[in-house]
Amino acid sequence: MFLKTLSGRFLILTALFVLLAEVLILLPSVARFREDYIRSRLERAQIASLSLLAAGDAIDKSVERELLANAEVYNVVLRRDAVRQLVLSSPIPQPIAATYDMRDPSIGTLIHDAITTLLTPENRIIRVIGDPVKQAGMLIEATMDSGPMRQAMITYALQVLTLSATIAVLTALLLFYAVRRVLLLPIRRVVDHMTAYAEAPEDARLVIVPQSGVVELHDAEVAFQAMQMQVTGALKQKDRLAQLGGAVARISHDLRNILTTAQLMTDRLEGSSDPAVARAAPKLVGSISRAVTLCESTLAFGKAEEPPPSLALFKLRPLVDEVAEAERLSSTGAVEFLTDVPGGLTVRADREQIYRVLSNLARNARQAIEATGIPGTVEIGAGEEDGGWWVRVGDTGPGLPQKTRERLFQAFQSGARKGGTGLGLAIAAELVRAHGGRLELVRSDEDGTEFMAHLPRALDGAFEDGQSRTWAQT
Repeated sequence: MFLKTLSGRFLILTALFVLLAEVLILLPSVARFREDYIRSRLERAQIASLSLLAAGDAIDKSVERELLANAEVYNVVLRRDAVRQLVLSSPIPQPIAATYDMRDPSIGTLIHDAITTLLTPENRIIRVIGDPVKQAGMLIEATMDSGPMRQAMITYALQVLTLSATIAVLTALLLFYAVRRVLLLPIRRVVDHMTAYAEAPEDARLVIVPQSGVVELHDAEVAFQAMQMQVTGALKQKDRLAQLGGAVARISHDLRNILTTAQLMTDRLEGSSDPAVARAAPKLVGSISRAVTLCESTLAFGKAEEPPPSLALFKLRPLVDEVAEAERLSSTGAVEFLTDVPGGLTVRADREQIYRVLSNLARNARQAIEATGIPGTVEIGAGEEDGGWWVRVGDTGPGLPQKTRERLFQAFQSGARKGGTGLGLAIAAELVRAHGGRLELVRSDEDGTEFMAHLPRALDGAFEDGQSRTWAQT
């Protein structure tokens, strides 16, 4: 996994490049080492030769062999005063395989000869030619084994490679940590900002603040900051527009229902015996119809929060009768409305919002029954319970489809009737929640559907603490 990261790949590439540089340095180094090795042998051979010449015939053969062994050569030839003289000699075990002139070699020749020596594993007899030190002659020649020189070159090369590898690793680590601090950590910071911002793009606190000292990264942070601010602003604007659209949709939904009831009532005005009323009735019906159409055209907007309920004590029975009467006027006659609410039952709630809750539930029940073409009954009941009140709306309709139950109380998703907006149950559930209560589906089967709203006496934490305490105490 580490090798797939930018850090890991940078570390490996750095080590490889440093090793490549060390290899390019290694070949000239080994070539120079070989040159020094040969020159040191020539120098030893020259010293041994001069010692022999100075002693004359006083040195026996054993001393001569010792001088050759110390110089690690087989024979030595000196050219002095244009005369080539074999100074030291011993038997050569095999023919001379190659001759190397060390008087003025180029770096290319040295590298070539060094590579040739390393690639030739067998021991050979080679002749080397060089300039005598201290101007002790015109030139010096010596024959020697290539095996010891090759082994010395290999040992030196391994030492150089070990040192190079150590330098490569240390250099790679230093560069890795330097680049990590200068580049990778700022990049990681930008990535972390991107991740956090993607989770909550509407949160302006997550907009990045440019801090990088690297010009390119700083420019990237500035560009990212500008993009975040644009996106955050656009999301806020979109959210405001969505809330506005949702508010319009909710108002249109309930206003359409009110206007529909008014439309049914104005239909009766057309049969009035008063000529003025009869003439005005069609115009009124047309105006209301246009208003209903306009309300229906706005129901594609999203969800918005309802205002907090304005709580007050009121008797529930008249409100339930009002809802039932409005639905009777809207009914085709196949639906019967029954109420079971004690006359003295008083609740503390927002009267208009509770009306909307019951109206939405009762209308859904009526429309479900009417869609079957079979007569049915809608019943609205209420009563007290521990800590509050309950209100029940039941019907004898066909029940809710399973798909609708899965998305119950979701705006624009819970519509079971063709042509419905799916807002009624969502509005009712939200209004009940605003009172600190809950709306639940008690049952829904082939015998009908029943919803139950529970309203508490106190709004425990539903709104601001001061308001909750005031309502709880009154």
